[in-house]
Amino acid sequence: MERTFAIIKPDAVERNLSEEILERIESQGFKIVAMKRTLLSKAQAEGFYDVHKERPFFPSMTSTMSSGPVVLLVLEKENAIADWRKLMGATNPADAEAGTIRKDFAENIERNSVHGSDATETAAFEMSYFFSQTEIH
Repeated sequence: MERTFAIIKPDAVERNLSEEILERIESQGFKIVAMKRTLLSKAQAEGFYDVHKERPFFPSMTSTMSSGPVVLLVLEKENAIADWRKLMGATNPADAEAGTIRKDFAENIERNSVHGSDATETAAFEMSYFFSQTEIH
């Protein structure tokens, strides 16, 4: 079994899409082993996305991520990282395949509804950034 980290972003929470996204996650065989809804501070968003701090989109991305509540998730299944990335779709919803979360729900490349880890190491960092081991069941 593999674990990955996911976020239902503020734009999706704002539009009441959390339940539908969670249903899609579970229908694809993912087990939700940790979940919480929270509001990220700007500092938390900056720390989380620190790897992108030199990129021109960093200020806008961290502002967007701290603009409203998010749902933080740890997902588990075989091939969780690759399968979650496939279910999310391409970062730019214009490039996402039909039936993916981003194709169906994203407003644009910045307000693209969901986040997911891209590798084992990233998933480990991202899960531990928001969840203690005692919160993951």
